[in-house]
Amino acid sequence: MKKGNIILLNGVSSSGKTTVAKALLNKLPDYFHYSLDSFDLVIEQMEDRDNNRLIPVATEYYFHRTIAMFADTGVNLIVDHVIHDAFTREDWQKNLSGYPVMSVGVFCPLDELERREKERGDRRIGQAKEQLEFVHKEEVYDLEVDTFRDGLEGCVEKILQQMQAELE
Repeated sequence: MKKGNIILLNGVSSSGKTTVAKALLNKLPDYFHYSLDSFDLVIEQMEDRDNNRLIPVATEYYFHRTIAMFADTGVNLIVDHVIHDAFTREDWQKNLSGYPVMSVGVFCPLDELERREKERGDRRIGQAKEQLEFVHKEEVYDLEVDTFRDGLEGCVEKILQQMQAELE
């Protein structure tokens, strides 16, 4: 069976990954959106966080393996992720090397990230700035987009053009 294609959208919190992923779904009906935030809901339901009864393994460990599982059965994914530390980067590379991944760095200026954090109200203020200390530092991307500079449609169009170029 042919492996499913993976579009990795990697960027800090509030950079626009989920918005880009949803817009891509409108153009790529044979893809499914799969996010670390959604997967964390599964882990949250299993854990008893009020009593500090937690699964002693990083959520990303399971997330990466389920991405591979979907791809192994031919499912195409748009993955919304934050590769935020060395473990996450190494585990991603270990589990998804050899898979058809188009890696997209999703960027946004810090002042806009801070504005979005405040506007959303569901993120800890300063989270994006903290993540910028690690995210994008060692990643090599097939494509980089900036949700502030390029706008949503511009980001989607760049990703679709990159997909087309990789087919040629």
